[in-house]
Amino acid sequence: MPGELSPRKAAARIGTTTRTVQRWIASGRLPARRVGGRWHIANDAIDAFVAATNPLGREAAGAPTSRVEPIRVLFIANRGEIAARIARTCERVGIRAVAPPTDGPDALDLLDAGAVAAAALAAGADAVHPGFGFLAESADFAERVIANGLRWVGPPPAAIRLMGDKAAARGFARALGVPVLDGYDEPDQSDDALTTAADRIGFPLLVKPAAGGGGKGMRIVRQSDLLGESLDAARREAAVAFGDDRLILERLVEGARHVEIQVLFDAAGRGVHLGERDCSIQRRHQKVLEEAPSPAVDSALRARLGEAALVLAREVGYVGAGTCEFLLDERGSFAFLEMNTRLQVEHPVTELVTGRDLVADQLRITAGEALELPAPGVEASGHAVEVRLYAEDAQAGFLPVFGRVEALRWPAGEGIRVDAGIEVGSEISGRFDPMLAKVIAWGPHRATALERLARALDETVVLGLVTNLRFLRWLVRQPVVLAGRALIDTLDRIWPPDDWSERVTIPDIAWLEAATALTSPSEETTDPWAGGWRLNGSRAVRLEADGNVRSVALETPSPTRTMAAALTGDVVHLDLAGRSTAFRLAPPPDVDRAARAAVAHGSAATGPSQVAAPMPGAVLAVHAVRDQIVDTGDPIVTLEAMKMEHVVTAPIAGRVSDVLVALADQVSRGQVLAVIEP
Repeated sequence: MPGELSPRKAAARIGTTTRTVQRWIASGRLPARRVGGRWHIANDAIDAFVAATNPLGREAAGAPTSRVEPIRVLFIANRGEIAARIARTCERVGIRAVAPPTDGPDALDLLDAGAVAAAALAAGADAVHPGFGFLAESADFAERVIANGLRWVGPPPAAIRLMGDKAAARGFARALGVPVLDGYDEPDQSDDALTTAADRIGFPLLVKPAAGGGGKGMRIVRQSDLLGESLDAARREAAVAFGDDRLILERLVEGARHVEIQVLFDAAGRGVHLGERDCSIQRRHQKVLEEAPSPAVDSALRARLGEAALVLAREVGYVGAGTCEFLLDERGSFAFLEMNTRLQVEHPVTELVTGRDLVADQLRITAGEALELPAPGVEASGHAVEVRLYAEDAQAGFLPVFGRVEALRWPAGEGIRVDAGIEVGSEISGRFDPMLAKVIAWGPHRATALERLARALDETVVLGLVTNLRFLRWLVRQPVVLAGRALIDTLDRIWPPDDWSERVTIPDIAWLEAATALTSPSEETTDPWAGGWRLNGSRAVRLEADGNVRSVALETPSPTRTMAAALTGDVVHLDLAGRSTAFRLAPPPDVDRAARAAVAHGSAATGPSQVAAPMPGAVLAVHAVRDQIVDTGDPIVTLEAMKMEHVVTAPIAGRVSDVLVALADQVSRGQVLAVIEP
């Protein structure tokens, strides 16, 4: 029949995804006919559907309009998975995307706002999309983009400036009648003023940077004698992350949920909320798992949260996509935390349950299109859950990990989406945030979404550097998560599990598979003795992995491979239940090496103990001096990597015989920072 489109072509015409069109057909909302196993949708039916339901914010007849100026070239002022995600939408809607190199000799420094704006002009861009992160939250950068005659894909600079200042945002919300937590957000930043305020608020309380979010610089203080050092640490980290060391204090609500509302506003002030996301599962105030809708929010509470978010956004003159974050207690009372004036990392879960493309919404709004949607929000369909894949080692306290991606396999299947910023050969360094990808699952029900997500994580393989994949596989199977009862402090209470030491033990089969891979003839292997030959003995090799050394007898025939593997030179990376573990041939034992190992681990009876850097980074503070007497666990040096602090403590009690680093030094992993004599 003439005038009919496939679901894919219908999606392109409407400006949504093929899956969304298929859901509309399956639910009966969009009329279609099936021919030979394929759906056909009449053009007239599409027009009637759009006119009747206005599903994606198209202008309604008679609605006031602004001048529409299509975006033809978009400069993406970001990198990694968000840059790839924005580029996908650009390709779908016919916009040419320009993503600058961020590595190598021609790399663009994304922290240099002037250089980024100049690069956008040189690329012939019409508009600049900052993604999320530093530039997305910079009112100064937005103003620079606009001053250069480019369109800014984001809210007005004034809205960024007001809502990006957590102290000002609290006052703004209070004035509008939106509840906030008891706290302190005054200009006086002296220790005396903050201490007086803390005594009034009471303990426990939360210390937060006023100039930024993302969990950076936040500290929980449970007793007054710890307030001073927490203020110092929070100021230090805030200055590094945001260039502003101002702080606010807030009463700590134990056992709360973190719930946020997604809003969209056009330039004419028309706005809508798209429901909530639950981001309660956090570690060190960093989100780990997000879902939509929240298992703790009913329709009445959703309406109250949505109205509060709309009031805040409308009164600040918001334009584009933004998120208002709230703390929700067990009684259903909520308090405003902050507004993120940008696209959120967790936006895919909202996209999957609403059938929208939020980047396309941003681009349409920036182009001047009007937003018309039924108040107060958009009907959600099903449930979506997302987890963040990081380059960090859960086995070592979630320290950041650097290295090269040697092998990669992403999951696929119904309801599965992967937003990734890495490929085989990608080098992960300390220059950027450690997030590598997001794995998202949708299902008609919450249980189905979680089941699909667990299966997707089981199918994911990343070899060459350690990630938190093993941890994520564990997390999505926890009863408290499956039951939808997780709170912001849940992860602190259930991690690590009692049997984690057993889970991380390298199994015998892994040693054997690694030995077989390293001793098999290969152009990659350069060691002439790697075959395991021994005079008058069975073939065996000594291997090292995660600081463990084992002599492995080689079997004939070789075992059937059961684990994903990547061989690079004299190292084989095996996938051990989601963790990339590197095996290499160990040098033969000798007395000197054994003695050095004993000293390094503080196990020598009378020898000194070396305090080594657990990760590469910059020295933020040196807490110890020569000849100082310290106890086990006392702070020696504070390191910063990926804008997060890590305190390196004394492994033994004794006297500091040497301090080998100074403030602002760059150190490598394993570098000796200090020496302590018992």
